[in-house]
Amino acid sequence: MKYLSLEYIKQHSRIDYDCEDGLLEMYGDSAEETVAQYLNRGKTVDEMVADLTAVYGHIPAPIYHAALMLVDVSYQYRSPISPTNVSAVPYTFDILVKPYMKL
Repeated sequence: MKYLSLEYIKQHSRIDYDCEDGLLEMYGDSAEETVAQYLNRGKTVDEMVADLTAVYGHIPAPIYHAALMLVDVSYQYRSPISPTNVSAVPYTFDILVKPYMKL
């Protein structure tokens, strides 16, 4: 992970144990890459971080928040569909990241 940390992920998702740390790190990597692709601020997470830092002086809090939400949704709903539940990325994700998207 480039800007998320396992500590923040576990705090956000209220996880107190260590047995799924590897899974959480994979979800964190995936969330960072998803946000980078969505924002269109470079082809990699490193390029996105560099671009956001150049423009804003830091990674804006909504970007962290959106990535943490993606991790939590992936962790809580490990499959996007079940016979009784259809889960999608929350609408809040769009609200958080769209202001930072390059068109």
